[in-house]
Amino acid sequence: MFFASTTFTLVHVALSLIGIVAGFVAVIAILQDRKADGWTLTFFVTTVLTSVTGFLFPFTVFLPSHGTGVISLIVLALALAGRYVFRFAGPWRWIYAVGVVLGLYFNVFVLVVQMFQKIPALHALAPTQSEAPFAVAQIIVLAIFVWLCFAAAKRFRPAPVAA
Repeated sequence: MFFASTTFTLVHVALSLIGIVAGFVAVIAILQDRKADGWTLTFFVTTVLTSVTGFLFPFTVFLPSHGTGVISLIVLALALAGRYVFRFAGPWRWIYAVGVVLGLYFNVFVLVVQMFQKIPALHALAPTQSEAPFAVAQIIVLAIFVWLCFAAAKRFRPAPVAA
């Protein structure tokens, strides 16, 4: 079933923006060696729904956005397992921490793409998204998130959660 209504698009965008805000709060908590369970759950729910609803827009061919959605869902599944199934035990601590950061990265990556498509001043700088301003923006975002992945894996050291 495919949706193309304005309301559906607004819900999809709202989920994405809520996921980005909640994701940043969750990542900050991870960097401070805290769990922020409510923010993290909000991040997981809205980010999974963002990826899932992305597949409900009309399409005839598999697009790069669909590939990003698939990868995001795999990363989020691993992070969810690290938190709720394996309770941060062993390698699942860093899998969770890095998974949250990567899940947020995919949302921000798509946000940058959308900004260059929808904001006239940015679109004028990179109308095909193959121009230098778009590449520079994405490289900066990537560099920030690579650093966040390493910092999250290193700093997040919670005790395993009892069953």
